[in-house]
Amino acid sequence: MKTIELNELLAYPAHAVWEIISDITRSDWVPSVENITESGGVRSFSMDGIGEIQERILVNDSENMRLQYSAITTPNPIDHHLATIKLAEKDGKCSFTWTTEIAPEQVAPAVEQGMKISLDGLKQILSNAD
Repeated sequence: MKTIELNELLAYPAHAVWEIISDITRSDWVPSVENITESGGVRSFSMDGIGEIQERILVNDSENMRLQYSAITTPNPIDHHLATIKLAEKDGKCSFTWTTEIAPEQVAPAVEQGMKISLDGLKQILSNAD
């Protein structure tokens, strides 16, 4: 198993970032995803070049600004997936931490690339809102 972690201090209030992250059907910050649906705590979407994915939402905690989810259906078999996004207010900015546990390790580079591209998309959405 491999753990991937992205940390960034975003120049936006944490509550503004949380408004985007906590909306589990919002797809505009995730490149290559046009539409996300949710039913019974499971969000479903198709990712260009990858295929259909389903993720179980485990935690969507507004008070602590923490989102946790696990992939349950993917085009490529995985043994383990657990992702957590945690936000914290820090001097008017947002401390952003995104951690993903993934197995097998050979899929980790693709997962990490997807996380980085999505974080860039999030920053773009935030900058457009200024």
